[in-house]
Amino acid sequence: MADGNRGHDVLRLGGRKWRSGAHYLSGMTSLVAINPESACYIIWFGWALSWWLAAAWSSRAASRASVADQLPYRLLTTAGFVLLFAIQVRRGYHGPLRFWTLPAAIGWIMVALCFAGFAFCWWARIHLGRLWSAFVTLKSEHRIVDTGPYGIVRHPIYTGIILATVAVGILKGTAYAAAGALLVILGFWIKARLEETFLREQLGAGTYNDYRRRVPMLIPFAPA
Repeated sequence: MADGNRGHDVLRLGGRKWRSGAHYLSGMTSLVAINPESACYIIWFGWALSWWLAAAWSSRAASRASVADQLPYRLLTTAGFVLLFAIQVRRGYHGPLRFWTLPAAIGWIMVALCFAGFAFCWWARIHLGRLWSAFVTLKSEHRIVDTGPYGIVRHPIYTGIILATVAVGILKGTAYAAAGALLVILGFWIKARLEETFLREQLGAGTYNDYRRRVPMLIPFAPA
């Protein structure tokens, strides 16, 4: 018989309560149905995991920028990601820490932008091949790559990460997310500047400056 306190999703048989199939189906449906913010988190996690697994596909570094030179951008990006992902504002809150709440349709556009940013990252990563490095380094066979995504911007991986970061920041619409996104953008801008200074010293200013005059740094189709 059905338990009158719980509706028709609970049955009593032999003195024990049994959940009906409809109850479990409802629970499974709620797990499958995700919102735009959760979708972005899944995309970020998938990218981070795949990026970590692909780290072995890289040549040995011949030289690298000092830890002291690289520390500022590392601190900024780490702090930015903590603010963006680790500090949450509860759902339904509409105080000064939340700037806006996006309609679902706009939220899913942000999910698409997040996916597009990481697709651009992976295009650049595959195009760069074993010359890629997580840090500011020079490979033994290093050369300037100016084709594919590197003909659109000089740092397409950073551009893709920034796009995905901005998408999450807009989607969350909180003061913490906005501050985190700004710190991430600043961190990658500093890293890009450091990388360019380092490569000019290692590869020759003339060669790199020619590439720099032709291709914008982070924003596609912007003046170089």
